[in-house]
This record gives sequence, C-alpha cells and structure tokens, in this order.
Amino acid sequence: MTDDVVLRAEHISVTYEGERPTHAVRDVGFELRRGELLGIAGESGCGKSTLAYAVARMLGPPARLIGGRVLYRDRTGAETDLLALEGDALRAFRWSRLSVVFQSAMNALNPVTTVGRQFDDIFRAHRPRMRRPERYERARALLDMVGIDPARVRAYPHELSGGMRQRVVIAMALALEPEIVIMDEPTTALDVVVQREILDEVQRLRDDLGFSVVFITHDLSLLLEISDRLAVMYAGSIVEYGPAERIAADPAHPYTQGLLRSFPDLAGERRALRGIPGSPPDLRDALPGCPFAARCDHAFEPCGTETPTLVPLAPGLAPGTSAACHLHAVAGLLPEGRQP
Repeated sequence: MTDDVVLRAEHISVTYEGERPTHAVRDVGFELRRGELLGIAGESGCGKSTLAYAVARMLGPPARLIGGRVLYRDRTGAETDLLALEGDALRAFRWSRLSVVFQSAMNALNPVTTVGRQFDDIFRAHRPRMRRPERYERARALLDMVGIDPARVRAYPHELSGGMRQRVVIAMALALEPEIVIMDEPTTALDVVVQREILDEVQRLRDDLGFSVVFITHDLSLLLEISDRLAVMYAGSIVEYGPAERIAADPAHPYTQGLLRSFPDLAGERRALRGIPGSPPDLRDALPGCPFAARCDHAFEPCGTETPTLVPLAPGLAPGTSAACHLHAVAGLLPEGRQP
C-alpha cells in the first residue's frame, strides 16, 4: 500500500447461508486514504452494509466471509490483516483504530442507561487505567465536541431528540480517537434539516481530527456533495469507482447514470426524472454476464454472457475512474453517445 492509504479491502466475498445461499458481496475491493471520505452508494440490498460489517469484522450468522482480506496501515507503515485478528487483538483494534456509526441512532443506544454510563462502558473496556473522574470528563468533552450540552451526560436516550441521539452515537464512535470511522446511513429517519446539521458536523470533525470516513447511503446526491471518492454498488459488486466530482459530471456506468437521472438537480435546469426500470436481480441466483443487463438500455451481445470487470476507463474519458461495463471495451459504443 502507498503511504496515504490507511485501509485496503481486497476480493471481499460474503454469503448468507441458507437453503439457497445469498451471495451478498462478490469479489469487492477498495482503498481508503488518510483523511478521505469515501462514499458507497447503491439501492437497498446491493451489499453496502454487508461490505462494511465484513471490513469491521462484525458479521454474524448466517453471514459468512468466504474470501478476501482487509489490510490496515498505521502511521508507522506497519500493516495488519484485520481478517487474521482474533479474540483480544480484535477487540483492541475495534474502536481504537476503526469504529462504526450504526444505521439507526434510535436503536443504537441502550434505552435504560444514561448516555454517560454508555460512554463509561467504552472507557472501562478499552481504557481500563482511566479513573472514573477522567472517564466522566472525557464523556462531557466528547458531547461538547459534537455540539451537545455536556450536562446531557446524565440524560437517558428518550430525553434526546433524534438528531441529538445521532450526535451521541458519533461521539461514541470517536471516543478512542480512531483513524477510520464507518458510517452506515447515519442520517436515516432524520428530517432534512437535521440531516444537514449532522453532515456538517461530520465534515467539521473530519477536518479537525483527521480521521478517514467510509460513508454508506442509498442517497447518491448526498454522496456526490460530501465525498472525495465514490464507489457505486450493484448486486453485490462495485460497478463504478472514482473521484466523486468526475462521476457527478460524467458518470460512466449506465447504472450510475440511472441513479443520477432519478433525482432532481436543484441548481440546474428543470428536467424530467427517469427511474430505472425493473428490479435488482435475486442474489441467490447465479448471475451470468452483467447483472445490470436486464435493466440497461445499452445492453448488447456480451452483456448477457460475460461478466464485466472493474477496469480503468480509457484515456480521455474520466481520469481516475473505473467502471465494470462492456460498453467501454468497444470503440465508439459508449453510454449516451459519449466518444473517447
């Protein structure tokens, strides 16, 4: 790994066991740089959260990681394979180096325990030498850092608004000063005003503290605004990967184009919205060829039989962007009439 890469996932595959196994993540890889916000977007059921929990080693039955590795590189240059960690070593790594903000703040906090006690549990588990007054003051400082009155350390979750609870969960994720924070749809169930406040808070904290973020959501328009780089997932695989601004200006994969056509441009000209026809494939089935072929206006002969691989686009298209699409392998046959 290069010096600016803090996390690299390689060939991650996850299956949910059952009478008909569900292949939820299929040979996925990505890199996360220091201080970067990497967005992962896609429809519900495309494997975004499963990929995140696989990287964080938080999968439980019936999910099973069947392949790949995750390499973490610390500031000294030493590398650790997260999938090789077990027991105490894994517990020590979690929250100290990598933490997770879970999908629903409404359910992430213990409803019968004060906020301060839940912070205290983190410090007693990971910082056993901290004295009780130090733990209490650290909890107050963390609440203040995310814009909550430190006196709320004595509050129960039901005494806080949804936005405040989400801020508490973010503060808990940052309690041990991790280098990587995975945020799994952290603004779900929040109104748009509170969503904006939370996003501004995340960006401010990242700038101040320098941690890297993997931000997962189905809202592509949001990720195009806040992400440095973007990975678009479909049917358990990444179909487009590159700088967010390039993908916003010139999406390469027909699925990404379809997602961008599905929401209005608040700043641009008025245009008709077009949804993506059909439904995602059943991930319990084998997927010969391109999994998006049945919904794609540009599908042609190879799409039904040959699985496209994620490869860099040709020079002159979108530097730094990769796409898994047969159209880019055929001269003069590019989405929406684009030419190299």
